[in-house]
Amino acid sequence: MDFIAPLDKTQQSLIEHRINNKTKPLGSLGQLETLAIQLALILGAEKPLINQPIQLVFAGDHGVSKLGVSIAGPEVTGQMVANFCHGGAAINAFCSQNNMNLYVVDCGTVIEHPDHPMLIKQRIAPTTQAFNLAPAMSQEQLQQGLDFGKQAAVKAIATGANVIGIGEMGIGNTTSAAAIMHLITKHDIDLCVGRGTGVDEDTVAKKKKIISDAMQLHHGDISAPASILRRVGGFEITQMVGAMLAIAEAGKVILVDGFISSAAALLACKMSDNVRDYMIFSHCSKELGHQLLLTELSAYPILDLNLRLGEGSGCPLALPLLRSALAFYNEMASFEQANISVEQS
Repeated sequence: MDFIAPLDKTQQSLIEHRINNKTKPLGSLGQLETLAIQLALILGAEKPLINQPIQLVFAGDHGVSKLGVSIAGPEVTGQMVANFCHGGAAINAFCSQNNMNLYVVDCGTVIEHPDHPMLIKQRIAPTTQAFNLAPAMSQEQLQQGLDFGKQAAVKAIATGANVIGIGEMGIGNTTSAAAIMHLITKHDIDLCVGRGTGVDEDTVAKKKKIISDAMQLHHGDISAPASILRRVGGFEITQMVGAMLAIAEAGKVILVDGFISSAAALLACKMSDNVRDYMIFSHCSKELGHQLLLTELSAYPILDLNLRLGEGSGCPLALPLLRSALAFYNEMASFEQANISVEQS
């Protein structure tokens, strides 16, 4: 098990005092104040700054994608990876707008890709197994995925990044994430399975049946989080878990995207203590089950825009609010500095 130090909260009273003495009513900046406290605890109480933020998009194909669980076939995962590399996706536009460097991690897709400056090749296999018929991956593939994810995070941190967004691309991965959620939270399958890419009711029913069949197949070997990940996870979800563990171990900020990224976050929290301290959740997605998943993680997302795109798209959208939280913390005057006399209760 990875050792991840809990946040050192010896400075928390000082941080809160500093925030409470800014020229504003107590608590009037709401969630920005909560964000400022968490960021200051992670990045340093004196003058916390966001340095060279990076968005990682982990891409992987799923065996269940061949069973008709999406409006798209598995080849679309690879096609979107090419689109990312050529700058044509929403995540490219949002990262460019918000000065966030973007890298795409090929964790194992049906389509192989030529070298590209934005592409990190960490392929495990072209696709996982259909998890209703067999374990999604072998024990060796699971460990390789966790190690690869850590490597991607370590490389990002080595560039100077102290905020790293975690996103994904993978046709069929909402089915995998719903299975993970069901197994860990014990919520009914009906509360975990949503429309993903916008499928119809018949396809939603098919996704539920696949998960139900998987529960029967893997019965007795689906209690430990690593076992759940191996049995019903994806190569991209595995590498996201590994990356989150490494980012927390390094004491940096994990910026979590939507439903699939939150499923990876829940696994990471179950696999190692204190990871949750370093997580900030960018948004609440429209995907059924995400709100319950966020509740399980005691998470209060920054945005609620009915997003359900994936790609890590919520992370660069939320980044300006992280910057704003630190801007008021670092730059706003205190009552004493501004020569304003008020009584704070």
